[in-house]
Amino acid sequence: EVLSEEEFNWLLKEEVHAVLKQLQDILKEASRRFSMPTPGMESQLKQENFILGSSTMDQVKGVLTLQGEALTQADINLKVAKSSQVLHFQFRDDKQWKLQQIQDARNHVNQALQLLSSRDESYHFKTGAEVNKLMDAVMLQLTRARNRLTTPATMTLSELATSGLMKMFTPPMPGDVMVNFYINLSKLCLTVYQLHVLQPNTTKNFKPAGSSVLHNPGAMFELNNNRFEVSHVHKVECVVPWLNDTLVFFTISLQLCQQLKDKNLWRIRPLVTLHMTRKMGIT
Repeated sequence: EVLSEEEFNWLLKEEVHAVLKQLQDILKEASRRFSMPTPGMESQLKQENFILGSSTMDQVKGVLTLQGEALTQADINLKVAKSSQVLHFQFRDDKQWKLQQIQDARNHVNQALQLLSSRDESYHFKTGAEVNKLMDAVMLQLTRARNRLTTPATMTLSELATSGLMKMFTPPMPGDVMVNFYINLSKLCLTVYQLHVLQPNTTKNFKPAGSSVLHNPGAMFELNNNRFEVSHVHKVECVVPWLNDTLVFFTISLQLCQQLKDKNLWRIRPLVTLHMTRKMGIT
């Protein structure tokens, strides 16, 4: 179906801008959920406490304080296997841990918003292909934002053992305990690994574990000429409601972008263009 140039321009102007406005409103809400601090105003960001592992069965219990993208405090109790001893660690007062996943997701949302604000109501789209190109660019940023929250970084055990996170605690972490924090979908996750040293004369075949989000008991690694094996793994998690909101916003936004693309605007050419191309022998 060939639209008149007037109808085509109406579609490009009215319909497209209505969807772009809707997209902007949704992504502004998503951005607000990430509660971006104004420089110098970081202390005014809301602090939220999350309790991870509160059942009596859990050998690990953590109380984590999240302020935007930063864990500003972590209080961890670990019941040591095979003994009744409880180890207690918390962040040093001068330390906080940035959750890179949240920071990256937030940056991608902002890039999507910048793309949309560069095409405000006064902007005149000339072709459907131009609209599609914008939607592809916005969808790329939103997919990257979502992927950062749904795909935690993989790490080797030796990378984890030498990460800055191990230096955050008081009292310092003993050499046979390691921790990791990450986001998985809308959950804040804490993993605690208990290790034992493999004796040099051990008959076990030493095979260092590769990179993973979560390592299993039996995983081995080498550090400073010592070989270690994971003896126990404790994972506790808690839903962060505003992360859940942002994932819903990403899904709705991606659907809106796709719907606009599915209108196949790029197939619709103004009548005038059609006459011109026929005259020139292009079609």
